[in-house]
Amino acid sequence: MHEHGNEKDILGRTYEYCLQKFASQEGKNAGEFYTPSSVVRTLVEVLKPYHGRVYDPCCGSGGMFVQSAKFLESHGGHLNDISVFGQESNPTTWKLAQMNLAIRGIDANLGPHNADTFLEDLHPHEKMDFVMANPPFNDKSWWHKSLEDDPRWVYGTPPESNANFAWMEHMISHLNRNGKIGMVLANGALSTQTKGEGEIRKNIIEADLVDCIVALPEKLFYSTGIPVSLWFLSMNKKQKGKTLFIDAKDMGTMVSRKLREFSDDDVKKIGELYQSYEEGNLENNPGHWAVVDTEEIAKQDYILTPGRYVGIEEDKEDGEPFDEKMKRLTSELSGLFKQSHELEDEIRKQLEKIGYEI
Repeated sequence: MHEHGNEKDILGRTYEYCLQKFASQEGKNAGEFYTPSSVVRTLVEVLKPYHGRVYDPCCGSGGMFVQSAKFLESHGGHLNDISVFGQESNPTTWKLAQMNLAIRGIDANLGPHNADTFLEDLHPHEKMDFVMANPPFNDKSWWHKSLEDDPRWVYGTPPESNANFAWMEHMISHLNRNGKIGMVLANGALSTQTKGEGEIRKNIIEADLVDCIVALPEKLFYSTGIPVSLWFLSMNKKQKGKTLFIDAKDMGTMVSRKLREFSDDDVKKIGELYQSYEEGNLENNPGHWAVVDTEEIAKQDYILTPGRYVGIEEDKEDGEPFDEKMKRLTSELSGLFKQSHELEDEIRKQLEKIGYEI
């Protein structure tokens, strides 16, 4: 084992392995403490937290911090270059995170105890360089009457029945002037217009905070089969008045019947696309990604579903002459018609045997 790293590396990898296996057994309950590492690595690859303050308001078992540390080490950085802040409401999960980070030598401030982020923000005055989070999807039990006029709701009061935009506004409130957010959200947040959510999304877009949206493929999560997306927000976008949309639904590899994972190449590809976009060098690729002006998003009623903007992939010419292709296709169609008639006759015969005629 020592050939693969020092004792701290081995212990950390073993702990992560156990968390992953536990998550696979827990199924839908796994979302409370575990975000698949390939999803976290994608967030980290885009945000590139080389230095500064890193925050996760619903940190689960601490996966965001672990991947940030791994990113630093792989790029020649040091753990002292980042300061880690987190919070978790579940007492058992809070302990899992403390253990996960301690094993890896990551000095983190997760507060003196577990606590509800909305009702008891343990880092109320801290401003962060990076916020990375996978909040509970469509949480319906988050509201308390004390949150009615909360100063965090700058872009509109979130509905009592869904915490998606409450999490987003909470994270925005913790950003410094150049801060960035990378978060996972259920796809409904991209287009919902109900109970004021559409207005909140519009206000956040008009404030020029939405930097990039990535549509993820299905089956990336143990906890849910619903499609989800990555949101990247920035207080100081390099491409003002623009948003990058990436449709990554054809990425990833099925590692089991129920689970898909992003490969290292998939993660790297998304990171490179974002970097090229920030540098102003990214050309649109129909069906895959597009850089869109805010004016165009406004014409789409501020809906952020990537499919509306990336379009459809252009058909590739297969080189078969048109006449030959038509002869082949019509021949195949003729065969299908013949088979269809044979099946119809067989169905009639079977119905007649039991006393029914068509």
